[in-house]
Amino acid sequence: MTNLDDTGSHPPRVVLITGAGTGIGRAAARAFAAEGAHVIAVGRRTEPLAETSAGHDRITPLAADLTAAGEVERIVGTIAETHGRLDVLVNNAGIVGTGHLGGYTRESIDPLLATNLIAPVLLTQAALPLLEAAGGVVVNVTTSVGQRAWPGNSLYAATKTALELLTRSWAVDLAPRGVRVVAVAPGAIDTPIGEHQGWTPEQRATIRAWQLAHTPMGRIGTPEEIAWSITTLASPGASFITGVVLPADGGAVVS
Repeated sequence: MTNLDDTGSHPPRVVLITGAGTGIGRAAARAFAAEGAHVIAVGRRTEPLAETSAGHDRITPLAADLTAAGEVERIVGTIAETHGRLDVLVNNAGIVGTGHLGGYTRESIDPLLATNLIAPVLLTQAALPLLEAAGGVVVNVTTSVGQRAWPGNSLYAATKTALELLTRSWAVDLAPRGVRVVAVAPGAIDTPIGEHQGWTPEQRATIRAWQLAHTPMGRIGTPEEIAWSITTLASPGASFITGVVLPADGGAVVS
């Protein structure tokens, strides 16, 4: 269903982005806003969200913990009340954990599953009526390492690989309902996610060295490059594309 404004023209798209306080989420929020969309930027912390929206009047920050009971319903309810529509949902929020089999605990596993897998499922489910009404798009942000091995970080990669399977499955399920589902699988990107996880500078340097060694282009990508992939797959020009997982990783997957 296509809604028109009072002038008969198409209204600005409404975009919901999770994990929008820093990195890829922030870059994507600004990229969509630059295209004229109204962006709801969701994250746990108010300060980074304020930085994301600073100077961008089309970005509305919304602090929320996606893993808390009732939060996904509150987010979608807020969008329905303030905008009445949702055209694009970007499931970007994610946390990284390290560990090897033999050292995992319920306490270390649960946050990864709750943030990286359960939250996108519940949020997409809650947003589906709005997305269907708008003929919308779901963009899941995964990881290109999910298509390879990642020793010492396999559980994180596993959650993102599961999200890729959901991308393909949802694409088939929702195509008859007019909703597209796609994914972007970033490689090594210059974001502060390692700092957020409390990794030491030495740990971050070790991981970066490993990433560079496995990236044929020999450099780290930028959040803006991933944002381009997200906005492009979500654009009306990509209207015949669904179920695709696009690696944006400097050639890491094919090396």
